[in-house]
Amino acid sequence: MEWVPRAEWTLVDGELRPAAVGVAAGRIEFIGPLDADCSAAEEVRIPDTAVLMPGFVDTHVHVNEPGTDWEGFDAATAAAAAAGVTTLVDMPLDSDPVTTTVPALVAKIAAAEGHCHVDVGYWGGVIPGNLDELTPLLRAGVRGFKCFLTESGNPRFPHLTPTEFRRAMARIAELRSVLLVHAESHQVIAAT
Repeated sequence: MEWVPRAEWTLVDGELRPAAVGVAAGRIEFIGPLDADCSAAEEVRIPDTAVLMPGFVDTHVHVNEPGTDWEGFDAATAAAAAAGVTTLVDMPLDSDPVTTTVPALVAKIAAAEGHCHVDVGYWGGVIPGNLDELTPLLRAGVRGFKCFLTESGNPRFPHLTPTEFRRAMARIAELRSVLLVHAESHQVIAAT
């Protein structure tokens, strides 16, 4: 093991108990009794006033890089780490380009390179006319897809019509992926 934290208060399977946790290559490889014999390069004792627990995953983060002067990967992932978030998944619409093609995903990944304090994943965007981009985006590593059924607030990320939405759902089901939906009705909102 590379390191072993030992804590009186360890959250394991929804229960607080004393435990030693062996970590190698960034992965938990062992969970055992607090006094377990586990050789490691480093041992860390967690104070009795603290709880050792898994990191949080935030699946709805808007990192506005590349192409904007809003919050980028360095600030967003540093804030996540400070709050106990160890993984975030970036939404596809608040960057330029929006993440609706593989080249846009590659640009997003390049912007993140060397600036991340936590693990980062990406959602791919579904917009009118990009159904043929979904398979390549999935193969390139997106965790799933996001669409809007009314205005997104970004003209480069237009909403789907009901017909386009049905086609997108069918394609994503074929891919055995997931689709996040801003499910407001454009017709209802436009009529108010």
